[in-house]
Amino acid sequence: MAVNVFDFDNTLYRGESSVDLALYMIKNNKKIILYLPKIFYNLVKYKLCMVEKSKMITAINDFLQNVLRSKEELLGAIDGFWANNRHKLNVNMLKRINSNDVIITAGPDFLLNGIRDMLNTDNILCSSVDTETMKVRYLNFGSSKAKYYKKKYGSKRIDCFYTDSYNDKALMELSERVYLVKNGRLKRVK
Repeated sequence: MAVNVFDFDNTLYRGESSVDLALYMIKNNKKIILYLPKIFYNLVKYKLCMVEKSKMITAINDFLQNVLRSKEELLGAIDGFWANNRHKLNVNMLKRINSNDVIITAGPDFLLNGIRDMLNTDNILCSSVDTETMKVRYLNFGSSKAKYYKKKYGSKRIDCFYTDSYNDKALMELSERVYLVKNGRLKRVK
């Protein structure tokens, strides 16, 4: 049986949820303001497909270990973040998800766990952060997404893949049909 696969940021969620989380956390940790240029610089490089996975992991670990004060600060912000940002979920896209479909994202597990009950599927492949050490365990980024999908689901066919970015080219190649999502609109590209 084929499945549909959905990217999360800028597909199911309007924006970059990890960046929005950092902006949300500023009210309790002003040190984040000093880190914003680095966040936006890395975001632009990511959007332009010009960032290496190892450099992204280093930047994320730097933020987690040197800007945040504790795991409690990070995890304690999740409920409030989703209360403030739930409106950014694309309800029309969420309606397309069936229980056997897959959501795949570079976003961290602790962030998506905060809304898991709203996503219509338990099949969520995301980055993993060890909140005890405040380090990335696994970054589900770029071609790693396709590798993670194959590891988890083998040769299970992807009928439709919904994404906002050509950073997901490896998953596009595994899919029968591909739709780019921009401002809630779908454009078939394969």
